[in-house]
Amino acid sequence: MNNNLLYTVEDKPPFGLSLLLAAQHLLAALGGIIAVPLVIGNVLKLPTADTVTLVNAALLISGVVTIIQCKGLGPVGIRLPSVMGTSFTFVAAALAIGFSEYGISGILGASLVGSLVMIIGSFFMPYIRKLFPPIVTGTVVMMIGLSLIPVAVDWFAGGQRGDANYATPENLMMASFVLIIVVTLVQWGKGIFSAAAIVIGMMTGYVVCLAMGWVSFEGVHAAQVFAIPQPLHFGLSFPISGIIGMSIAYLVTIVESSGNFLALGNATQTEITGKHLRGGVLADGLGSALAAIMSTTPFSSFSQNIGVISLTGVASRHVVALTGVLLALAGLFPVFGALIVSIPLPVLGGAGLMMFAMIIAAGIQMLDKVARSKRNGLIIAISIGCGLAVTTRPELLDKLPHFFKEVLGSGITVGSLLALILNLVLPQDKAESVEND
Repeated sequence: MNNNLLYTVEDKPPFGLSLLLAAQHLLAALGGIIAVPLVIGNVLKLPTADTVTLVNAALLISGVVTIIQCKGLGPVGIRLPSVMGTSFTFVAAALAIGFSEYGISGILGASLVGSLVMIIGSFFMPYIRKLFPPIVTGTVVMMIGLSLIPVAVDWFAGGQRGDANYATPENLMMASFVLIIVVTLVQWGKGIFSAAAIVIGMMTGYVVCLAMGWVSFEGVHAAQVFAIPQPLHFGLSFPISGIIGMSIAYLVTIVESSGNFLALGNATQTEITGKHLRGGVLADGLGSALAAIMSTTPFSSFSQNIGVISLTGVASRHVVALTGVLLALAGLFPVFGALIVSIPLPVLGGAGLMMFAMIIAAGIQMLDKVARSKRNGLIIAISIGCGLAVTTRPELLDKLPHFFKEVLGSGITVGSLLALILNLVLPQDKAESVEND
């Protein structure tokens, strides 16, 4: 992690440079933002037009909520560089509702009502913040980075395990080429070359892929040039079981978002207070309510972009607010988003592996400041071990009741909850108690 930030939270780089740095965050987030509506649309076998509606609305509302999160609107927003996007935490609950008689309208209605859990919960964040001393915070940040590594590895290899082209030498060489460029620019680049290392590395990889004929423009040709997402396009219905499922997912998201915000504080060298968490989680909840009204799935903060900040040292919230503007434009001009999506996965993987590993490094640095004791060692080992168990072998939960699968489906959630619980349950060493006082 950069100890000396190139741009602090309140810095405003020149507009041209800000636009380039904002594009860096866009590249890191776009795939994740459109992935959730694409998965839901494909699994539920929605007509193409309906899936496109979900995607366009997701991009537009991601942009709007990102701007609010970064700039703030009264008590809403953390006022730090946080990119917002659709969350996989809600996919299981959404699909369960989608396959029922209620369909998409049930998903959106349950999301709207369930968002009250997050909105109300935000006002308790100053109390929840006290549950996150450095031992918990460092463990959670590490777990966030570790849970993202499998995603980066699949990008690096060019797809999903089992695909014909997975981990071909060509894919690995391309990803390694991008990785080397990014590392070289971060380490030895000056000024814009260091700050924009990720986007320069990915642009270079993209040009090489273009020359090799790896880039497909089918999605670009098929995309609409301009589209305005329609409010209540699918209508709203309110299944009780669906509302319960979504409410549980929102509770899980509060834990995950808290971890992301604490990691963001570390990356931006900002002390995260209960007020920060309240504003951030409130933006999450209100953003998810807006998403339901505008016909797309719920939101949370993106941990991918914390890696961008850690790697480049660009912590300006004004830069990331500009990313929000680009996301909103991508929602209004789908052809723009389709062009970004045409970037081959190994190009994303080369940059992604480094970004996510930087989050792990930040967690290690946070834990390095924690007193070395048997108790703290147990908290770290059990939390990360169990979190990784769920991340690497999600089938561990297959035979558990649906409720437990819903709550424990994320390695970040498992690791965070265990760190919180163990920190409260295990007796403190006397020396550590004195140090904490």
